[in-house]
Amino acid sequence: MSRPEVLPYGGHPDQHVVLVRADVPARGTAVLVHGGYWRRAHTLALMAPLVTPLLDAGWNVANVEYRRGPEARWPIPLDDVRAACALVADQHVGGPLVALGHSVGGELALLAGDPVDAVVALAPVTDAARTHSEQLGDGAAEEYFGTSPDQDPLRYADASPIARLSGARSTLIVHGTDDARVPVRHTLDYLVAAWEAGSGVTALLPGKLGHLEAIDPAGGHWNTVMWWMDGIASGNHHVEGPSTASA
Repeated sequence: MSRPEVLPYGGHPDQHVVLVRADVPARGTAVLVHGGYWRRAHTLALMAPLVTPLLDAGWNVANVEYRRGPEARWPIPLDDVRAACALVADQHVGGPLVALGHSVGGELALLAGDPVDAVVALAPVTDAARTHSEQLGDGAAEEYFGTSPDQDPLRYADASPIARLSGARSTLIVHGTDDARVPVRHTLDYLVAAWEAGSGVTALLPGKLGHLEAIDPAGGHWNTVMWWMDGIASGNHHVEGPSTASA
């Protein structure tokens, strides 16, 4: 593999992408977006285990860092991820750009928009207001947004993929039914909303897949993720209504 390139997309130290190019002609580029419930304690290192398997499968990999924490209120993380994706697209990397996000990174990937061609969302946060009301992540939404959905409904809606559905992008969601950190019922409700909006969403819902295990490439779900991404690279996936499968 090539040496990692650290590419800044802004003036803040957190505004950078670590790009590694595959040794073979790339199938496309996987843009990794980490989670951590908007907290600064969590970094792009969370996604590091996925880099080598993706490179071995013939994908360039761009691991994104972004501003987060109470000093970087919404929509700063989303603005950063969009800018990072645009920077990666400008590198002439070739092939489709697939945003692969975990947890809040899944939220950001689902909301990234252009130039992302497809999304893999691993145990994503899809409803910020519900995250607040259920006090998920030890009160992460209240800590980050600094307000409640009743006080600022528009901001919470803007941060919620379930409120901002689009039918124009192929999406795979992988979410364990035993996930204790982000309950799978959030994804099930997102799938219903996606079907009603005509969004192209496929879901894999393994019976045993913990929240952090969703970013473990040794898990049984990873072969499905790779198969689906290969379909994107080959142009074999089309926008359809959502389907689900369990494993």
